[in-house]
Amino acid sequence: MASRGTTETSKLKQNLEEQLDRLMQQLQDLEECREELDADEYEETKKETLEQLSEINDSLKKIMSGDMTLVDELSGMQLAIQAAISQAFKTPEVIRMFAKKQPRQLRTRLAEMDRDLMVGKLGRDLYTQQKVEILTALRKLGEKLTQDDETFLSANAGAALSQFEKVSSDLGEFSFS
Repeated sequence: MASRGTTETSKLKQNLEEQLDRLMQQLQDLEECREELDADEYEETKKETLEQLSEINDSLKKIMSGDMTLVDELSGMQLAIQAAISQAFKTPEVIRMFAKKQPRQLRTRLAEMDRDLMVGKLGRDLYTQQKVEILTALRKLGEKLTQDDETFLSANAGAALSQFEKVSSDLGEFSFS
């Protein structure tokens, strides 16, 4: 009887991760197909997806208020959802890695972007936006940033990321460890 609730907790977490993955993939697919959709169709689909993310976020809030054994894992997913809802992060791939607490993959993505920028495969504006997102995610995951990264982040962080920083600090009592 010592494992009472463990299976249910595991299943709940798995279901939430699957829902989050599905919605993040939907956002990514939507961005990739943006040119093929008319503006109204794009905006409506994006709005519906963000509403679904908001519903998951509300569910997470309820779960976290009543089940402290899930708080650490769920707060990371909640932050990722809040980032998507507030549109602080524009890159679903970054949101997904952040939600799954994958700093190594985030750093790998950053290295790939550095390479792509050097060979001209990635534009400066998109590079800056995604680098800011990745560095912010790494910071929120408790990763140590270099002084150069901190300087880059300070110089390039916009209002949306500032809003995300504010929202995520509201969850200060929850840790990512």
